[in-house]
Amino acid sequence: MKLENKIALITGSSRGIGRATALLFAKEGAKVVVNYIKNETAAKQVVEEIKKNGGEAIAMQADVSEENQVKQMVEKVIERFGKIDILVNNAGIVFDVPFKERTVDQWRQTLNVNLIGTFLCSKYISELMLKNNYGRIVNISSTNGIDSLNPESIDYDTSKAGVISLTKNLATELAPVIRVNSVAPGWVDTDINKDLPKDFVKSETDKILLGRFARPEEIAKAVLFLVSDDVSFITGVTLIVDGGYLSK
Repeated sequence: MKLENKIALITGSSRGIGRATALLFAKEGAKVVVNYIKNETAAKQVVEEIKKNGGEAIAMQADVSEENQVKQMVEKVIERFGKIDILVNNAGIVFDVPFKERTVDQWRQTLNVNLIGTFLCSKYISELMLKNNYGRIVNISSTNGIDSLNPESIDYDTSKAGVISLTKNLATELAPVIRVNSVAPGWVDTDINKDLPKDFVKSETDKILLGRFARPEEIAKAVLFLVSDDVSFITGVTLIVDGGYLSK
């Protein structure tokens, strides 16, 4: 097992990519903290599935955009497990709204969760990692932060570009003890995309060389790759996982 005896905290892991990552990490031997903000039932279902398969996990509520809640979450995890070896900054939100209708409040919410939340969790957890002389951080960005031109998600795109920049800066700041990398998924078959218009889904699928959206489990495997010792000499990179998306 690649993560035996490791403690992993995955933000926003009650569903989607976070859920898939939690299940995979547990299968690889990690003890998992399933962070959520609202859906306690879904988070507990992830925990129960992990336990049913012989793993260990706990659900932990916290809004990653609130500094005090992040600090309290970290304290509770330390009380339970004594350390945090792996952090996956996965929590994220998006509003698909025409540019002219976009509000400042939506901008604030998106940046607070997607970017500031990533900063806060990285700040307080990296302090512990440095003391323990071991740490792995993976930030979930998006191909929208690299080459997407979509005014209807302009704040989301901006936040994900910021995550990529933050990844490089954290890798520099926390080297050589902590490796910090990012995964930039393209289209993924998750709840956040379930209500997209069918004609739009088809037009986007036609641009993907592999002819489909990714499964959450496929993104989770990319995250596992980056936290494992198989890539002990990789830090500060953004791994694109988009099935070969042709943007033009």
